[in-house]
Amino acid sequence: MASEHVVKITEANFETEVLRSDLPVFLDFFAAWCYPCHSVASIIDELADEYKGRVKVGRVDADDNRKLIATYNVQTVPVCLVFSNGLLVDGHRGRKAKREYVAMIEGALAR
Repeated sequence: MASEHVVKITEANFETEVLRSDLPVFLDFFAAWCYPCHSVASIIDELADEYKGRVKVGRVDADDNRKLIATYNVQTVPVCLVFSNGLLVDGHRGRKAKREYVAMIEGALAR
């Protein structure tokens, strides 16, 4: 079951939801056809619930947001990026363990 705390990020709302966010933002770039993306999804949902109110967690559909994919040089999915104060501060390509995503988030919170 998807978390209600995960925000759908698109090219239309990216500036408002990510670049102008008062909170650090953890983004999961995914595609519906990507098996590793599905295995990461439950971790992303857990992070959204665990960091509610401290970090905004969002998902970007790579197939529907080609400009964002090009801007952030996302060549494969899954890719997770962290933004703080409108700046890209961390990122990982491929499936990672939850502890690695937590480290990314904690790093952004410590900024």
